[in-house]
Amino acid sequence: MQRRTFLHKGLLASTALASGVTATASSIPAGETEPFKMKFAPHLGMFKHHAGDDPLDQLQFMADQGFSAFEDNGMKNRDLALQKKMGEKMANLGMQMGVFVAHKIYWKEPNLASGKEDFRTEFLQQIKESVEVAKRVNATWMTVVPGHLDLRQAMGYQTAHVIESLKQASSILEPHGLVMVLEPLNFYNHPGLFLTEIPQAYEICRAVDSPACKILFDIYHQQIQEGNIIPNMKQAWSEVAYFQIGDNPGRNEPTTGEINYKNIFRFINEQKFAGVLGMEHGNSKEGKAGEQAVIDAYREVDLD
Repeated sequence: MQRRTFLHKGLLASTALASGVTATASSIPAGETEPFKMKFAPHLGMFKHHAGDDPLDQLQFMADQGFSAFEDNGMKNRDLALQKKMGEKMANLGMQMGVFVAHKIYWKEPNLASGKEDFRTEFLQQIKESVEVAKRVNATWMTVVPGHLDLRQAMGYQTAHVIESLKQASSILEPHGLVMVLEPLNFYNHPGLFLTEIPQAYEICRAVDSPACKILFDIYHQQIQEGNIIPNMKQAWSEVAYFQIGDNPGRNEPTTGEINYKNIFRFINEQKFAGVLGMEHGNSKEGKAGEQAVIDAYREVDLD
């Protein structure tokens, strides 16, 4: 039995006992959906078989299913008019905007780690552009990935170069109350990147020392890269501002792999986290059945 159905039937039974009237599932008003307790954030395409291709219709479907947040890695590259429409739609639905990618990511060559001024200038210009995107869609967080290692420089020098770029970016973001979140990525999916582990991201954020520079803790990536999920969350907590979700293996919805998301979400909630948890994963099954399986999985792992 789905958790949502169980809760509804329990409520109906309690009402029946109190009133002496026999209740049935059909007594539930059509279209009412219990909101998720945590701010899980789907992305475009996750529910396209139910909602169609229109981004605004997809946002409506997400809200109708009880989701109160949304994330979109590609928001910066969308048409300006569409950005505005999506921002307005989220505001009308009471949905919070999660992350979008703030800049061009260098997957195969060093940029920020190199210390070269042209790469730094490019990065800072893109951060300035992302400030305007954030305003249009009411975003607080934007994803930053420092790029590939510079194999011709010692790690200490690379780290210093990255910290300097992030300090300058922070000075751009701070006046607007915006936050770039650094995302460590695993060696298996993204070999050769500079930023791979939570302790490394923690060290960098402490060195940058700005409220505009925090950690995006992607649970899927860190299960592969280093494991020790909850202890690392606990140690890095002061610098963590955002989470992303995906089970392993497969990078699909919770309950399809080895990660105990029920326990992880309980820990996150115990820390009084009130932010967004991005659903950055695929669907384990195709079509409408697969989309419903995603919704059901999040009902199962949501807070009691």
